[in-house]
Amino acid sequence: MKTCLIALFLLLAVGCKPADAGKSFQEIKIKAEKGDAEAQSNLGAMYQAGDGVPKDEAEAVKWFRKAADQGNADAQNQLGIAYDKGRGVPKDEAEAVKWYRKAADQGDDLAQNGLGLSYAKGRGVPKDEAEAVKWYRKAADQGYARAQFNLGIMYATGRGVPEDEAEAAEWFRKAADQGDAAAQFTLGLSYANGRGVPKDEAEGYKWYLLAGAQGQEEAKRHISIIEGKITPAQRAEGQRRAREWKPRKP
Repeated sequence: MKTCLIALFLLLAVGCKPADAGKSFQEIKIKAEKGDAEAQSNLGAMYQAGDGVPKDEAEAVKWFRKAADQGNADAQNQLGIAYDKGRGVPKDEAEAVKWYRKAADQGDDLAQNGLGLSYAKGRGVPKDEAEAVKWYRKAADQGYARAQFNLGIMYATGRGVPEDEAEAAEWFRKAADQGDAAAQFTLGLSYANGRGVPKDEAEGYKWYLLAGAQGQEEAKRHISIIEGKITPAQRAEGQRRAREWKPRKP
């Protein structure tokens, strides 16, 4: 199970926030050109996504930078992502960390998670798993599902904190309850194997089904595996629980 969890951890994304969908491109551009930082950030997001305008990552970075220089945390995070991934600028992990930190220090949960990833993987900063846990926890405490999942991984694998499967399962549950597919699959593993929670194969099956419905490939594989082990009654119970599940707000 631990090997599987680490593999999932290595595939994590830092996340992003959507542009202001309630306003047209021209309305946002006019405000951005007048120096409005929020509009500049939204305009950058539109260019980044190709939302109502041809996709142009370099143009996105230009507007993110204008907003970031005014202290806009969303734009600072997006600029961090751009440098982290090499989108519209040459890849520069140290520069990414600089911008993540600026946004994280303002309480931006996505940037806190991004900074945690940087420390966990030693990207742009010396690897420091305890520091990674610190930043994941800040974002997780704000209800950010991906950070909750990341924090669960750290507890499950004993990275930066003492290994604690029960604590890991609690964080996986918080993220899974919000609909995070990776967390749903990992919580399914916890129940199927009795790791940090009482063994409950119907409950494990339920979480595999929910994650698989979102396209989570490992969950799809484990659905087939567990269906070969559980009783018809357990299968029906897991399916019932999956049908009745509803996402919760953080």
